[in-house]
Amino acid sequence: MPATLVVGAQWGDEGKGKVIDLLTADADVVVRYQGGANAGHTVMVGEETYVLHLIPSGILYPGKTNVIGNGVVVDPARLVEEIDHFKGRGIDVERQLFVSDLAHVTFPYHKRLDEAREAKRGHDRIGTTHQGIGPTYSDKYGRVGIRVGDLGDEAGFVEKVRRNLEEKNAFFREYYHCPEMSEDEILGPYRAYWPRLKGLVCDTIPLLRDALKAGKRVLLEGAQGTLLDVDFGTYPYVSASHPTAGGASAGSGIPPRSIERVVGVVKAYTTRVGAGPLPTELPAEDAERLRIVGREYGATTGRPRRVGWFDAVAVRRAVDVNGLTEVAVTKLDILDHLDEVPVCVAYRHQGRELVDFPNRVELVEACEPVYRRLPGWKSETKGVRRWQDFPENAKGYIEALQTLIGVRVSIVSIGPRRNEIVRVGS
Repeated sequence: MPATLVVGAQWGDEGKGKVIDLLTADADVVVRYQGGANAGHTVMVGEETYVLHLIPSGILYPGKTNVIGNGVVVDPARLVEEIDHFKGRGIDVERQLFVSDLAHVTFPYHKRLDEAREAKRGHDRIGTTHQGIGPTYSDKYGRVGIRVGDLGDEAGFVEKVRRNLEEKNAFFREYYHCPEMSEDEILGPYRAYWPRLKGLVCDTIPLLRDALKAGKRVLLEGAQGTLLDVDFGTYPYVSASHPTAGGASAGSGIPPRSIERVVGVVKAYTTRVGAGPLPTELPAEDAERLRIVGREYGATTGRPRRVGWFDAVAVRRAVDVNGLTEVAVTKLDILDHLDEVPVCVAYRHQGRELVDFPNRVELVEACEPVYRRLPGWKSETKGVRRWQDFPENAKGYIEALQTLIGVRVSIVSIGPRRNEIVRVGS
C-alpha cells in the first residue's frame, strides 16, 4: 500500500502534529524522517496536551508502530527524557518505538558549537534553537559523525568521541574562546544511555520494507517547513535538513515511488520563528494581537513567533517542490474576528510583480506583498463540525486559497483539540 507524507508548507509551526494525529488513526506505522529535538509537534487529546520533539506523533495511539528514521539527528538525553515523560503519562513507548541505527547522534559539543556560532554572528545570527542540530548535520556530511548504532561499540565509540573532541576543542579554544569539553563529560552520560536505548535500535529499512509489502499503511512526518529546507528555503535562514518530500525518502529509506499522497500543512495565516525574511509580516501591534489570539509561541523554545498574512507565493513554492496532492489548513478560527482578511497573491519588486518565490534571500527581503482583501466572516467556526455549516465567507476564504495555490484543501482545523477538525466536503 502506498505511503502518505505530511510536510509543512510554510516556515514551520503549521500545526503538522494535529494533522498527523488525525491521519494516524488510519495508519499502522508512523515515521519521522528528519530534524531533531528542535521540533515541537503539539497534539491536544481531550484536555491533555502532548508536545513531541523526537518521538513520532503516532505514539499517542496504542498499537501503532513508530519509527525514528535515519535522517533524524537524535539527542539521547532528550529521547530518554521524552520516553520517561510519556511512560509517566501511561503510554507504553518502548513497545511501540524503533530507532534507526543509522541516525546520527547529537552531543553536548554540538550544542555548544551551536551557541558559540550564533553568538559569533551577532546581529547576523540565524536564530537557531541551540539544540545542536546544524552542527550534528555538519558532522554527518563531513563524515565524522557518530551514529546511534555506534553507541553499542565501546571501543569504536570512545575513539570517535576522542577524535571529534580534539577537533571541537580546537575550535572552542582558538576561535570561539569558550570552555573546552572533556571526554568524561561525553563518555559517562552517553555510555549510560545505550542500555536504555539498545532495545529500540535496529535496522529500520527492512522493517519499513516489510510493512509496505504486507500492505500496511505508512505515514511519514517531517519537522519544520518547506521554506526552511536547506536547499529550497530562505538560505541561510533555514534548517540544516530537508523537510521536503525529497527528504522523506532519503531520511527513511522508503523509495520515492512508494509515496503516493503528499499532504501539505499550512496555517490560515503565516508565522515564522527566528531570523530571515517574512514578506507578509505584520506591524508589531497588529502582530501581537494575532499572536495572542493564536497562542503563537514556539513549542520547543517558547519564543514568540513572527506573524503575517497568508502568503500564496511562498505556499506555491511548497506545492512545486513537494508535489502536494492536497492541503490541510489549520487555525482558521483565529481569523474569526476579522472584518477582512488580506492574502498575498504576488510580490512587487522594482515595479514588477513576481508570482514565483525568488531563490535569493536578498530579493525576498526587498519584495513587497501584493494583497487581495477577502471579506471576513465575523462568526465563530470553532464549534462547527461539518463543512456545509461553515460561514459562507469562511468557505469563500478556503476556496480562494485553493485557487491561488492550485491544490485542493481537504482538511480544515478550527481549534487545538483532536476533534476540532473538518474534512472539506463532508
